[in-house]
Amino acid sequence: MWPYPFFFVTALPAVAYAVRGCLYRAVAVVGGVGFGPAAAAAGTARLLAARPFRAVLSAGIAGGFPGRAAVGGTVLATRSIAADLGAETPDGFLPVDELGFGSSVLECDPVLVKALRAALPDAVTGDVLTLSTVTGTAGTADRLAARFPQAVAEAMEGYGVACAAAGAGVPFAELRTVSNPIGPRDRAAWRLADAFAALRAAGPALTSLS
Repeated sequence: MWPYPFFFVTALPAVAYAVRGCLYRAVAVVGGVGFGPAAAAAGTARLLAARPFRAVLSAGIAGGFPGRAAVGGTVLATRSIAADLGAETPDGFLPVDELGFGSSVLECDPVLVKALRAALPDAVTGDVLTLSTVTGTAGTADRLAARFPQAVAEAMEGYGVACAAAGAGVPFAELRTVSNPIGPRDRAAWRLADAFAALRAAGPALTSLS
Protein backbone atom coordinates (compact mmCIF):
# COMPACT_ATOMS: atom_id res chain seq x y z
CA MET A 1 0.00 0.00 0.00
CA TRP A 2 1.18 3.51 -0.76
CA PRO A 3 2.12 5.00 2.63
CA TYR A 4 1.38 8.66 1.88
CA PRO A 5 -1.86 10.54 2.60
CA PHE A 6 -2.96 11.91 -0.78
CA PHE A 7 -3.81 15.52 -1.49
CA PHE A 8 -6.03 15.13 -4.57
CA VAL A 9 -5.96 18.40 -6.53
CA THR A 10 -8.46 19.39 -9.21
CA ALA A 11 -8.80 22.63 -11.14
CA LEU A 12 -12.51 23.30 -10.77
CA PRO A 13 -15.29 22.31 -8.36
CA ALA A 14 -17.12 20.38 -11.11
CA VAL A 15 -14.19 18.02 -11.42
CA ALA A 16 -13.91 17.69 -7.66
CA TYR A 17 -17.60 16.83 -7.47
CA ALA A 18 -17.18 14.13 -10.12
CA VAL A 19 -14.61 12.21 -8.08
CA ARG A 20 -15.26 13.07 -4.44
CA GLY A 21 -17.73 10.23 -3.91
CA CYS A 22 -15.18 7.72 -5.19
CA LEU A 23 -12.56 8.77 -2.66
CA TYR A 24 -14.51 8.73 0.57
CA ARG A 25 -12.48 5.82 1.94
CA ALA A 26 -9.13 7.31 1.02
CA VAL A 27 -6.97 9.54 3.13
CA ALA A 28 -7.46 12.34 0.65
CA VAL A 29 -8.66 15.87 0.12
CA VAL A 30 -10.22 17.03 -3.13
CA GLY A 31 -9.59 20.70 -3.78
CA GLY A 32 -10.66 23.02 -6.60
CA VAL A 33 -7.53 25.17 -6.88
CA GLY A 34 -8.41 27.18 -9.99
CA PHE A 35 -7.95 27.24 -13.74
CA GLY A 36 -4.49 27.45 -15.29
CA PRO A 37 -0.94 26.84 -14.02
CA ALA A 38 -0.58 30.02 -11.95
CA ALA A 39 -3.83 29.54 -10.01
CA ALA A 40 -3.07 25.83 -9.57
CA ALA A 41 0.39 26.56 -8.17
CA ALA A 42 -0.86 29.23 -5.79
CA GLY A 43 -3.85 27.19 -4.60
CA THR A 44 -1.81 24.05 -4.08
CA ALA A 45 0.91 25.90 -2.18
CA ARG A 46 -1.70 27.46 0.11
CA LEU A 47 -3.30 24.12 0.88
CA LEU A 48 0.04 22.38 1.42
CA ALA A 49 1.05 25.10 3.86
CA ALA A 50 -2.15 24.57 5.84
CA ARG A 51 -1.66 20.82 6.28
CA PRO A 52 1.41 18.60 5.82
CA PHE A 53 0.21 16.26 3.10
CA ARG A 54 2.83 13.79 2.00
CA ALA A 55 1.80 13.32 -1.64
CA VAL A 56 0.02 15.44 -4.25
CA LEU A 57 -1.98 14.04 -7.15
CA SER A 58 -3.14 16.51 -9.80
CA ALA A 59 -6.18 15.07 -11.57
CA GLY A 60 -8.77 16.12 -14.09
CA ILE A 61 -9.70 15.95 -17.75
CA ALA A 62 -7.42 16.62 -20.70
CA GLY A 63 -7.04 16.64 -24.44
CA GLY A 64 -5.37 13.52 -25.80
CA PHE A 65 -2.86 13.34 -28.64
CA PRO A 66 -4.49 11.31 -31.43
CA GLY A 67 -2.91 7.90 -31.77
CA ARG A 68 -1.39 8.14 -28.30
CA ALA A 69 -4.35 8.46 -25.91
CA ALA A 70 -7.94 7.61 -26.79
CA VAL A 71 -10.94 9.72 -25.86
CA GLY A 72 -12.43 8.26 -22.68
CA GLY A 73 -9.07 6.78 -21.69
CA THR A 74 -6.89 7.44 -18.67
CA VAL A 75 -3.33 8.77 -18.75
CA LEU A 76 -0.62 8.93 -16.12
CA ALA A 77 2.18 11.44 -16.44
CA THR A 78 5.80 10.45 -16.17
CA ARG A 79 6.69 14.14 -16.51
CA SER A 80 4.69 17.37 -16.36
CA ILE A 81 5.97 19.85 -18.93
CA ALA A 82 5.23 23.57 -19.27
CA ALA A 83 5.08 23.40 -23.05
CA ASP A 84 4.62 27.13 -23.71
CA LEU A 85 7.06 28.48 -21.11
CA GLY A 86 9.82 30.13 -23.11
CA ALA A 87 10.30 32.56 -25.97
CA GLU A 88 9.44 32.86 -29.64
CA THR A 89 12.34 33.35 -32.05
CA PRO A 90 12.60 33.60 -35.84
CA ASP A 91 13.89 30.03 -35.77
CA GLY A 92 11.07 28.68 -33.62
CA PHE A 93 10.16 28.28 -29.97
CA LEU A 94 12.88 28.25 -27.30
CA PRO A 95 11.94 26.57 -24.00
CA VAL A 96 12.90 28.27 -20.77
CA ASP A 97 15.58 25.61 -20.26
CA GLU A 98 17.50 26.83 -23.29
CA LEU A 99 17.14 30.43 -22.14
CA GLY A 100 18.87 29.54 -18.87
CA PHE A 101 15.94 30.57 -16.67
CA GLY A 102 15.05 27.25 -15.05
CA SER A 103 13.33 24.12 -16.25
CA SER A 104 10.03 23.53 -18.02
CA VAL A 105 10.10 19.83 -17.08
CA LEU A 106 9.23 18.33 -13.70
CA GLU A 107 9.52 14.59 -13.14
CA CYS A 108 6.66 12.81 -11.42
CA ASP A 109 7.65 10.76 -8.38
CA PRO A 110 8.71 7.35 -9.77
CA VAL A 111 7.52 5.35 -6.76
CA LEU A 112 4.12 7.01 -6.88
CA VAL A 113 3.88 6.54 -10.65
CA LYS A 114 4.76 2.85 -10.27
CA ALA A 115 2.02 2.41 -7.66
CA LEU A 116 -0.52 4.21 -9.84
CA ARG A 117 0.41 2.12 -12.89
CA ALA A 118 -0.11 -1.05 -10.86
CA ALA A 119 -3.50 0.22 -9.67
CA LEU A 120 -4.52 1.44 -13.15
CA PRO A 121 -2.97 -1.08 -15.56
CA ASP A 122 -4.97 0.15 -18.56
CA ALA A 123 -3.76 3.73 -18.23
CA VAL A 124 -1.44 5.16 -20.88
CA THR A 125 1.78 6.64 -19.50
CA GLY A 126 3.83 9.46 -20.95
CA ASP A 127 4.45 13.19 -20.72
CA VAL A 128 1.50 15.46 -19.96
CA LEU A 129 1.85 19.01 -21.25
CA THR A 130 0.68 22.05 -19.31
CA LEU A 131 -0.44 24.97 -21.48
CA SER A 132 -1.88 28.39 -20.66
CA THR A 133 -3.69 28.38 -24.00
CA VAL A 134 -5.57 25.24 -25.03
CA THR A 135 -4.60 23.93 -28.46
CA GLY A 136 -7.26 24.72 -31.05
CA THR A 137 -5.70 24.17 -34.47
CA ALA A 138 -4.21 21.24 -36.35
CA GLY A 139 -1.01 23.18 -36.90
CA THR A 140 -0.38 23.74 -33.21
CA ALA A 141 -1.26 20.13 -32.43
CA ASP A 142 1.23 18.91 -35.01
CA ARG A 143 3.99 21.18 -33.69
CA LEU A 144 3.44 20.02 -30.11
CA ALA A 145 3.37 16.38 -31.16
CA ALA A 146 6.69 16.85 -32.98
CA ARG A 147 8.34 18.75 -30.11
CA PHE A 148 7.15 16.26 -27.50
CA PRO A 149 7.17 12.74 -28.97
CA GLN A 150 6.43 11.19 -25.57
CA ALA A 151 3.46 13.47 -24.81
CA VAL A 152 0.10 11.74 -24.44
CA ALA A 153 -2.12 14.62 -23.30
CA GLU A 154 -2.34 18.33 -22.58
CA ALA A 155 -4.04 20.13 -19.72
CA MET A 156 -3.67 23.45 -17.88
CA GLU A 157 -2.64 22.78 -14.27
CA GLY A 158 -0.18 19.91 -13.80
CA TYR A 159 3.08 21.85 -14.01
CA GLY A 160 1.77 24.47 -11.58
CA VAL A 161 0.75 21.82 -9.06
CA ALA A 162 4.10 20.09 -9.55
CA CYS A 163 5.96 23.34 -8.80
CA ALA A 164 4.07 23.74 -5.53
CA ALA A 165 4.71 20.13 -4.58
CA ALA A 166 8.41 20.46 -5.37
CA GLY A 167 8.60 23.62 -3.28
CA ALA A 168 7.06 21.76 -0.34
CA GLY A 169 9.29 18.74 -0.86
CA VAL A 170 6.46 16.25 -1.41
CA PRO A 171 5.99 13.61 -4.14
CA PHE A 172 3.83 14.58 -7.10
CA ALA A 173 1.94 12.72 -9.83
CA GLU A 174 -0.60 13.66 -12.49
CA LEU A 175 -3.63 11.67 -13.66
CA ARG A 176 -5.91 12.74 -16.52
CA THR A 177 -8.84 11.31 -18.41
CA VAL A 178 -9.30 12.28 -22.03
CA SER A 179 -12.37 14.25 -23.11
CA ASN A 180 -11.33 15.21 -26.64
CA PRO A 181 -8.55 14.84 -29.20
CA ILE A 182 -6.03 17.68 -29.40
CA GLY A 183 -6.52 19.74 -32.54
CA PRO A 184 -9.21 21.94 -34.10
CA ARG A 185 -11.57 23.17 -31.40
CA ASP A 186 -14.90 21.36 -31.78
CA ARG A 187 -16.89 21.41 -28.56
CA ALA A 188 -19.63 19.30 -30.13
CA ALA A 189 -17.15 16.43 -30.32
CA TRP A 190 -16.08 16.64 -26.67
CA ARG A 191 -17.06 13.62 -24.59
CA LEU A 192 -17.03 15.12 -21.13
CA ALA A 193 -19.36 12.48 -19.72
CA ASP A 194 -16.96 9.73 -20.79
CA ALA A 195 -13.98 11.56 -19.29
CA PHE A 196 -15.79 12.10 -15.98
CA ALA A 197 -16.87 8.45 -15.96
CA ALA A 198 -13.26 7.36 -16.42
CA LEU A 199 -12.19 9.67 -13.60
CA ARG A 200 -14.81 8.20 -11.30
CA ALA A 201 -13.75 4.69 -12.32
CA ALA A 202 -10.20 5.47 -11.20
CA GLY A 203 -11.43 6.31 -7.70
CA PRO A 204 -11.47 2.76 -6.26
CA ALA A 205 -7.93 2.14 -7.55
CA LEU A 206 -6.71 5.34 -5.90
CA THR A 207 -8.48 4.41 -2.71
CA SER A 208 -6.54 1.15 -2.63
CA LEU A 209 -3.28 3.12 -2.42
CA SER A 210 -4.15 4.92 0.81
